[in-house]
Amino acid sequence: MKTRQFIPAALGIVLVLTGLGAVPAAPGPSGQRTGQQGGPALDSRVQAFLEANAGRWRDMNVPESDGRVLHDLIVEKGYTRALEIGTSTGHSGIWIAWALSKTGGRLVTVDIDEGRYREAVANFREAGLDGFIDARLADAHELVPALPGPFDFVFCDADKGWYKNYFTAVLPKLTVGGAFVAHNVSARMRRGGWGSGDFLEHVLALPFMETAFVEGGGGISISVKKAGK
Repeated sequence: MKTRQFIPAALGIVLVLTGLGAVPAAPGPSGQRTGQQGGPALDSRVQAFLEANAGRWRDMNVPESDGRVLHDLIVEKGYTRALEIGTSTGHSGIWIAWALSKTGGRLVTVDIDEGRYREAVANFREAGLDGFIDARLADAHELVPALPGPFDFVFCDADKGWYKNYFTAVLPKLTVGGAFVAHNVSARMRRGGWGSGDFLEHVLALPFMETAFVEGGGGISISVKKAGK
């Protein structure tokens, strides 16, 4: 079991990736990165959308600092096959998909609430990122185990008592070097217990997973798969 802590900088959180070791860019099924690519025009459109909507992301969305962590991790590691469990109204999905537009990837995101789902789809379209996102209206308890994968990036921000179950369901589909990222998780939860703490106790006990933390924001754990399981 290995754990590391990411370090907050004076102007927000800076993700220190060296603690997780070098992870090669994830290839698509044919050995090449998949999906369409973004560019300066898309970057400008996404930035304008985020600036125009800053401060309105409630309803279980991540704060901006955490969105930047997700974006930077994907770009740094070259992840291309992403799954988000818990779309809400799309703030985290926009940061993830924006990163995937730079790596040539695609996001599958799932939410059970129809109102949040429809608002998220509208936000994805307005931000210009809908072409990089496969948004599903479904019960993640049922859909996540059924998804074929593989995935190299998974972001979990749904019902906390089910985190361990989500992790167990996607672990065989998570590529070596891939990351399972959980929101509202802190190193202080490592003693276990119900919900996120139960998940964290489980993942920290696995010798083939290396976990680091981003403290501040909503709290993030980043668990990278170091061997095939």
